[in-house]
Amino acid sequence: MACWIQGSAMTDLPHTGAPTNRFWRRFRRHKGAVIGGGLLALILFAVLIGPFLWLHTSGQINITARNLGPSLAHPMGTDHLGRDLFAAILEGGRVTVLVGLVAMGLSVAIGTAVGILAGMFRWLDAPLMRLTDLFLALPVLPLLLVTIMLWREKLRMLFGAEAGIFLLIVAMIGLTSWMQTARILRAEVLALKNREFVTAATALGVRPWGLIRRHILPNVLGVIIVSATLGLANAIITESALSFLGLGFPPDHPTWGRLLFDGTEYLTLTPARAIWPGLMITLTVLCANYLGEGLRDALDPRRGFGRK
Repeated sequence: MACWIQGSAMTDLPHTGAPTNRFWRRFRRHKGAVIGGGLLALILFAVLIGPFLWLHTSGQINITARNLGPSLAHPMGTDHLGRDLFAAILEGGRVTVLVGLVAMGLSVAIGTAVGILAGMFRWLDAPLMRLTDLFLALPVLPLLLVTIMLWREKLRMLFGAEAGIFLLIVAMIGLTSWMQTARILRAEVLALKNREFVTAATALGVRPWGLIRRHILPNVLGVIIVSATLGLANAIITESALSFLGLGFPPDHPTWGRLLFDGTEYLTLTPARAIWPGLMITLTVLCANYLGEGLRDALDPRRGFGRK
């Protein structure tokens, strides 16, 4: 009987038992996802490893080389203090991407827990969905601004200027961006509960937590992965917006949003200071969105599953 349950799960949900080569074949059809995934991997590698390999640092001042254009020594030019903009982009990107990844992880974890619990337990469905509706109704940006202004100094005193603002921004982005994941996963879990293999496992006495661990989570993993890629883009945009408004990291701890904010003061003199960080934010978010679309198409059995 246990073998029949497993076999039913595989045939009832073709996307979980589909061969890996079929997934990659469908994923490769989405040219934007392939290009976006490659560029995103390159960006992640550059911002994580690049600062250790590049000759200059973002804090290295050279007054004699200020406001220079692109060159071999400074591919993106320099600022008004002669600091290398390429080094600042690499170091700022590392902070921005780290904030995006951690905030996305927190958001996906909360959304997954809420969505699965609401879908599995009827007595939790209404309270959790009303909580989700409440968070969806909140004005996110004003809430973020007020919260950061109230708690920034307290967390700076407790954890330091950089660690305190990092924890605050990550927590606020994660706590205000989990609702879409929860709604999607609830719908997926409600559909899975009516499948034959879940009904058979329940009849055999498998407890709800066992169902979640063995049958529900493996079959919604694709939805979680897609939500994670889209959540990364949303977290990067939110962090950049906060830094652009001057409520992010300190000026001596660059992020792409902070670099964009600083560059707006020199648009007439050196417009590249605003163009490069803005371009990196746009490119990273665009790549993450295209990657999410490609993963959604490749993992969804209703999208071209019958084609080879």
